[in-house]
Amino acid sequence: MKYRRARLTAVAAIVALIAAGCSLEQAAAGDTVTVVVGYQSKTINTVTAGTLLKAKGFLEQRLSTLTASGGRKYRVEWQDYDTGAPITAQMVAEKIDIGSMGDYPLLINGSRTQAGERSRTELVSVTGYHPRGALNMIVVDRDSPVQSLRELSGRKVSSSVGSASDGLLRQALDRAGIDPQSGVEVLNQQPQIGASALESGQVQALSQFVAWPGLLVFQDKAKLLFDGAELNVPTFHGVVARRDYTRQHPEVLDAFLRAQLDATDFVHRQPLEAAKLVAEGSGLPQEVVYLYNGPGGTSFDTPLKPPLIRALKGDVPYLKSIGDFADLDIDGFVNDAPLRKAFADRGADYGAAVGDFANPAPITGTDPASGRAVNDPALASELWLDGRTATQPVADPTGLLRAVKHARAQGEKVRAAYVPDAEFGTRWFADRAQWVRDGETYVPFTTPAGAQRYSAAHPGAAVISYEQAIGEVRQ
Repeated sequence: MKYRRARLTAVAAIVALIAAGCSLEQAAAGDTVTVVVGYQSKTINTVTAGTLLKAKGFLEQRLSTLTASGGRKYRVEWQDYDTGAPITAQMVAEKIDIGSMGDYPLLINGSRTQAGERSRTELVSVTGYHPRGALNMIVVDRDSPVQSLRELSGRKVSSSVGSASDGLLRQALDRAGIDPQSGVEVLNQQPQIGASALESGQVQALSQFVAWPGLLVFQDKAKLLFDGAELNVPTFHGVVARRDYTRQHPEVLDAFLRAQLDATDFVHRQPLEAAKLVAEGSGLPQEVVYLYNGPGGTSFDTPLKPPLIRALKGDVPYLKSIGDFADLDIDGFVNDAPLRKAFADRGADYGAAVGDFANPAPITGTDPASGRAVNDPALASELWLDGRTATQPVADPTGLLRAVKHARAQGEKVRAAYVPDAEFGTRWFADRAQWVRDGETYVPFTTPAGAQRYSAAHPGAAVISYEQAIGEVRQ
């Protein structure tokens, strides 16, 4: 009888805990507070809230400081996903507290989570952005005869519906005069599945977010057809947090945002080391990570800048185009108060940062060959020689070709070389770029269409290969 009474008492206690929103694990942990962070290791514009943040342990360090000051203990649980959709599903289920994803998934996240007070989320920071939209791209097979978006009409295209890459595809097709609903057959696939489908010929094009386009081009499995920067619409990735959780544990959100600022600083100070850590954590080649995470690539900056919020508002009609989503009040969804506090606590000026739309980490330095200052983001290039612990800034793409030619003559191996697209500024692999010779100047583009536009507008200019450009350039 005593045993039965004790068992009933225990059951009653468990029911009370569950009713209060506590799990058995939390009960067993006593005063330990768990924060579950959802991230995407291969979506490398979220690294300051995911892969790099985890690798450096900045969040755990910040939380440990709270414990050392007499606070409770904290435990961080990291959950890795391929896209933002499963992170949103877990936040709706109240199983993830803080997550990071791209702009279109952020819209879906806000719409899906608003119905419940415990699941409702807020957009609290940005991880990285591109002012023109070059974080999403469309690629075709390396041997594909397709040269323009119009040639995709009637073909199969792989994308991840609900992702930023899907938004890009719909906008790009519409601008090309192709009905996104009926002009192409869109296969809803995870990025890695779509990559395999492109390689096997099951689809004729792949629209995806970073780092998939760069990875496939780097692996010589694809070539770039459409640069998202052509849309000239800002794209970004950001951080969402469940309001119910952060109101119970405001100190955790504060620690997270401070840790994200730590990771952002680290990317700016040590970009090669950051790329190495992200490569190890994601399985991506370091050269691909550095394409996006290096200087002149993604703008890693946390403030919720007005142009980004305006772009998010402009994306709201996308929700209606893909399904039955609840209306989302963007102004009510965005909350920069916690980030402003994190800035103030470190003595930083949030007002100045939120109003600055320039890349906070451009390529700078002195071109060792010409002695010129590297200070023009539209021309600044970068050479990475194998075995070197630092990269070499180059004043312009023509100088980059000279530097590659000189390195080869000295028997050095080029690990990677990066140049900005002459039309849109997108950072790209020099050996995968489309080159145009214009007199003694060599001009790079990300796509064949860009090279054709330039050569058509400049009589005497000619499209040439990368190797031809290196062979011709004068030292």
